[in-house]
Amino acid sequence: MTAGRGQSFVIVGGGTAGWMAAAALARFATGHSVTLVESETIGTVGVGEATIPQIHLFNGALGLDEAEFVRETKASFKLGIEFDGWLREGASYMHAFGSVGQGIGLLPFQHYWTRAHKAGFAKPLQRYSLNELAARAMRMQRGRRTAQSPEMPYAYHFDAGLYAQYLRRYAEARGVTRHEGLVSAVERDGESGDIAAVVLDDGQRIEGTFFIDCTGFRALLIEGELQSGFNDWTQWLRCDRALAVPCEGGGDFTPYTRSIARKAGWQWRIPLQHRIGNGHVYSSQHISDDEAAAVLLANLDGKPTAEPKPIRFTTGMRRKQWNRNCLALGLAAGFMEPLESTSIHLIQSSISRFLAMLPAGKVEQAMADEFNRQAEFEWTRIRDFLILHYMANERVGDPFWDGVREMELPETLSRKLELWRASAFIHREHEELFTEVGWFQVLVGQGVIPDGYNPMADGLDEGDLRAMLDRYEAACVEEARMMPRHLDFTQQFASGRVPAGATA
Repeated sequence: MTAGRGQSFVIVGGGTAGWMAAAALARFATGHSVTLVESETIGTVGVGEATIPQIHLFNGALGLDEAEFVRETKASFKLGIEFDGWLREGASYMHAFGSVGQGIGLLPFQHYWTRAHKAGFAKPLQRYSLNELAARAMRMQRGRRTAQSPEMPYAYHFDAGLYAQYLRRYAEARGVTRHEGLVSAVERDGESGDIAAVVLDDGQRIEGTFFIDCTGFRALLIEGELQSGFNDWTQWLRCDRALAVPCEGGGDFTPYTRSIARKAGWQWRIPLQHRIGNGHVYSSQHISDDEAAAVLLANLDGKPTAEPKPIRFTTGMRRKQWNRNCLALGLAAGFMEPLESTSIHLIQSSISRFLAMLPAGKVEQAMADEFNRQAEFEWTRIRDFLILHYMANERVGDPFWDGVREMELPETLSRKLELWRASAFIHREHEELFTEVGWFQVLVGQGVIPDGYNPMADGLDEGDLRAMLDRYEAACVEEARMMPRHLDFTQQFASGRVPAGATA
């Protein structure tokens, strides 16, 4: 893919967002110049250590070698996310990647499972999910073991800082120029109003025709200069602070992320090869910072290797992520807590969308408007999925959880819930990120069981339905049993050896 020629892109800010943009432009926007400005004196938030399977599309498009990527970023493999205590204390479920059960013809599996559940012989969803069975058994394989095996999509846990360094080497090897320095001023074109240049603290002036804002929560260009506006979603997603801390390895080397509900929010656990990433996301109205830190530090697998890093945020998105000749990526574009590991994906998605609309010269307003329309759709549907985790809870007596259970929902989520409750119907509109299977797992995991199901599911004899469920469960159990341990698989894969079960 070769784009038009003549643009000079200036990326302001490094980190994961900046170097993902630089790598993608270096790979695909041939004939353009790409400059990245960053300062080593400004730290990055760096909580985005867990991903979803779409990361393969980005890494694959860049032509990255997977074994090298796993080695360079200290990655481990991820088969899903466990939600511990989100329904109530002691209850646990997983949003696993890949299929759950098997539909028949046009009718998805959730209708057959709902029929069996109401009849009393359906087993928990995990018994029909290869990814969850493998994850719970601490096992991993890459690709299918046999042609008849179910697919097993996977993502990664990795060190976001090491990923940015890895992409920096990739981008600079392909002509990206990096400037060290702090931006002290932004210059606008007197006639068009577009950004013309950024001025660094040493007086250096960096001109460009298009600017990409990767300055994090500061949103230096997109908001500080262009006043693009912000849609605040704290009425639904009420956590406003986080503490992040790494600790020494210990406990299970899980091929899944853990999300553990706490009294005023939740805690993440992300195992890497060299450490475990941890964080506590919470509502400052329901717990103090000191109390939140104490909860986090009391629930680590090993000794902390740094002081907890505080992060303050407002959940929501920039009204115009593309404004004039400026695009916002990462935290400059908005923030949604990393409950479903969407942070890095939203960077990737915006880069892909931007490349598809890459301006050949002057920005056409229609293109920016369409980009913003698509971004709003994607972000709001992810927002609704996150809200579902909170509002469908039975943690009675915890003020934070009582409040989110009783809140008024966005109309888009209310409509989806009405359809599900009526007849187990899930509609994935356009290019929503989360699939019907993802919604199915979280709805059931959060205790939202439908009242009915599609009557076509009654067309299968009950004995045949029982046999179908048993066969699929047995096949998944046997497949998971044959897989190597996640720890062994990761160590062998990172070392360059091809472990058993590593066929792509």
